[in-house]
Amino acid sequence: MAIDVGMGTQDILLYDDAQHIENNIKMVLPSQTQIIARRISRATNAGHDVFLTGTTMGGGPSGKAVREHIRAGLKVYAEEPAALTLHDNLENVAQMGVMLVGEEDTVPEGVEHIDMCDVDTSALGKALELFESQLPRDFAVAVQDHGEAPDMSNRVFRFRYFRELLEQGGELERFAHLNRVPLHLSRMQAVMGTLKQHGNNVLLMDTGPAAICGALDGSPDGPVAVVNIGNGHTLAAVVDGNRMLALFEHHTRSVDAPKLDDLIRRLCDGELDFDEVFNDGGHGCHIQEAVGFGNIMSVIVTGPNRNIMSGSCLDVEFAAPHGDMMLTGCFGLVEMFKKKVGQGQ
Repeated sequence: MAIDVGMGTQDILLYDDAQHIENNIKMVLPSQTQIIARRISRATNAGHDVFLTGTTMGGGPSGKAVREHIRAGLKVYAEEPAALTLHDNLENVAQMGVMLVGEEDTVPEGVEHIDMCDVDTSALGKALELFESQLPRDFAVAVQDHGEAPDMSNRVFRFRYFRELLEQGGELERFAHLNRVPLHLSRMQAVMGTLKQHGNNVLLMDTGPAAICGALDGSPDGPVAVVNIGNGHTLAAVVDGNRMLALFEHHTRSVDAPKLDDLIRRLCDGELDFDEVFNDGGHGCHIQEAVGFGNIMSVIVTGPNRNIMSGSCLDVEFAAPHGDMMLTGCFGLVEMFKKKVGQGQ
């Protein structure tokens, strides 16, 4: 099962190589952070205090719902792993008004329990059973992981990690982790813990690189620019063969076609830097090698907000691998899973 977890949706492919891929089971569902946000909001409207249990997961909408719950004068209790969803520094979580609960602590009766997780295997299993199917024993999952950085900007920390991967060679397989995940990637660690109890192999990737892999649909014969315009974030990368040479990441709400045209050109030319993107509110940029925009064979665009580039002045190609744009990340996950398992990594 390949699951691409975004801010708006979780896109799911139950991959079976005994069938044509077009006939595989596919689902596009609300992401867990959207689901958790709705549960918290219902508790807010009902006047119920909440107790957050479970694991570290993606924030965004769920974090906003927690803050609104507190502003409404209601209490939020949280176990440490769930609390880390809100901030890597638990002192900051406590300053928000969240009451941290240890193993020996108790919460008042009547508090509504809300379980935090990026992948709800129980719900997915029940859904598949309705259609005479079941959860597989192998998983490949993409989440956006900023890394655990309690004492520094998680955007800086995130691009420090990307920079290391590019400096090590930038091979796309470096962005995929089979059965073990670097300790600082706390969100991936939580997903690994959830899924390892279900079966054999678990592969984890970041959502942006997973979408890049899926949009390529194989290794190009020359340098290309690939842009994934998601619901929350936009990531663009320069890829040559099997190597990522440069990338930047911004918030989708902050970009339009002219701005992306300019950023993509300068990413390829080596003229874009981390500070410019970071100071504009984006995540950052790293260029390991500049290939020159004139040498780019194509600009490939994917993602649920790809229509932003319909006004582009560049000669863009809208990617829909196997005829399904929403599963681009899933197709990338499947390809990385097959490569890593085949290589015994």
